Amino acid sequence: MGLKNTRSGNYPEWYQNVINEADMAENSSSPGCMVIKPWGYGIWERIRDVFDEKIKETEHENCYFPMFIPLSFFQKEAEHVDGFAKEMAVVTHSRLSMKDGKLVPDSKLEEPLIVRPTSEAIIADSFSKWVKSYRDLPVLVNQWANVVRWEMRPRLFLRTREFLWQEGHTAHATAQEAETETKNMLEAYRDLCENTLAMPVLKGRKPEHEKFPGAVDTYCVEAMMQDGKALQAGTSHFLGQNFAKSANISFVNAQNQQEYAYTTSWGVSTRLIGGVIMTHADDEGMVVPPKIAPYQIVLLPLIKKPEDSTAVLAYVTKIQTELKKQFPFGEKIRIKVDKRDKAPADRFWEWTRKGAPIICEIGMRDVESGNVMVKERIKLGTPEGKQIMSAEAFIANIGSRLENIQQAMFDKAKKRLINNIRTDIKTPEDFRKYFSESNLWIEDNKQGKVAFVLGKWCGDPESEAILKELKITIRCIPFDQTKSEGICLLTGKPATIDVIYARSY
Repeated sequence: MGLKNTRSGNYPEWYQNVINEADMAENSSSPGCMVIKPWGYGIWERIRDVFDEKIKETEHENCYFPMFIPLSFFQKEAEHVDGFAKEMAVVTHSRLSMKDGKLVPDSKLEEPLIVRPTSEAIIADSFSKWVKSYRDLPVLVNQWANVVRWEMRPRLFLRTREFLWQEGHTAHATAQEAETETKNMLEAYRDLCENTLAMPVLKGRKPEHEKFPGAVDTYCVEAMMQDGKALQAGTSHFLGQNFAKSANISFVNAQNQQEYAYTTSWGVSTRLIGGVIMTHADDEGMVVPPKIAPYQIVLLPLIKKPEDSTAVLAYVTKIQTELKKQFPFGEKIRIKVDKRDKAPADRFWEWTRKGAPIICEIGMRDVESGNVMVKERIKLGTPEGKQIMSAEAFIANIGSRLENIQQAMFDKAKKRLINNIRTDIKTPEDFRKYFSESNLWIEDNKQGKVAFVLGKWCGDPESEAILKELKITIRCIPFDQTKSEGICLLTGKPATIDVIYARSY
């Protein structure tokens, strides 16, 4: 019952198969865009709800800013515009009219509007109106929105022309406060990835040539996918006074002097769902961590005879009612009773493909014995993957069962990450040889063909050309540095900076 393509056989096709078979999303008739279907959107809702609570706990408030931004706002910040210019969608007309039987653009705008690729420019304009005194600081806001970046090679969840995201924006009186904010939110992203998505990440700073346009420093969390490639899972930017100066976000400080504020921005997107797929899915389909599963338990009534219907459904309802009294992870449990008129095997495999953490099949035999048939998604195909147990014991231990599933998924991915960071490559020759190998799927928890290399970098601008030639990137400069001298793996020059090299999405 496996997918048409396997991870080791054709990883890109396997990724698409997982999404299709789990019914998570599909390509839209609008070129380069996607339709996020209920199961996929349900996962996004869970990610959003968990992180939104974290945002509010850290005293940030949600708000909303326009998706249309005057072109002149971007012209104030040349470096920022240059970084997004090729991806911007531009609105030049306000309406259509009929001409020779065809609809054509009419009423040209006095000033073109950019469809939001990111919101620093429009939010900085609002901050300039809100901030007048040091007493108005800090400003801590966040918005959940959609953005448009004109991707030429779209891929569901990873790169589409329109996608959903969260973007936080803050303004502070001092550089130190803003830098602390930037790193605190980076840590919030690490926590989200590891403790909610069961996706281990590495934290660090981006090199100069990989920074967010207009930022002083960009920090990131990087995850390793099962094919050894890196996925940037979240970024947090210290913007210094760059945007404050272009938008005139200035205030009178405690010494009665005028100065510019220090700003930050930070965000994650529906790309996280792509990361969850490529971290946890297997050759049978999607595997969803319990904390973000739209339904943590799926109950499948098995009714072989019409006369059994009343008893089986009553028993299922009783189990559902008792389960709802449990609060795994300190929150209300999410249950689906699938009573559709479909063959039991079809329903089971549909929920297997979706990656529901626990699937329970309940028939008349279970009613009579007081049992349930329990199948954990992560144990599919193993002897312990199918278990008959008393309904009472199942209900009583559901919290620990879901917590164990969540932890097991993280532990498996963490072991894969640790085992596939190479630290033994010390020369440019060995480095080139390593990345000339095919980038194949990494067998679970064993060292794969090509993944991450932790090695030295000299910081020389000429190394950027070598990176492009080898089709790899510096994913991050880890916070923990050895400070020992070695040889740059790109140029062969003396180097002291430790970086993570990898291919990436």
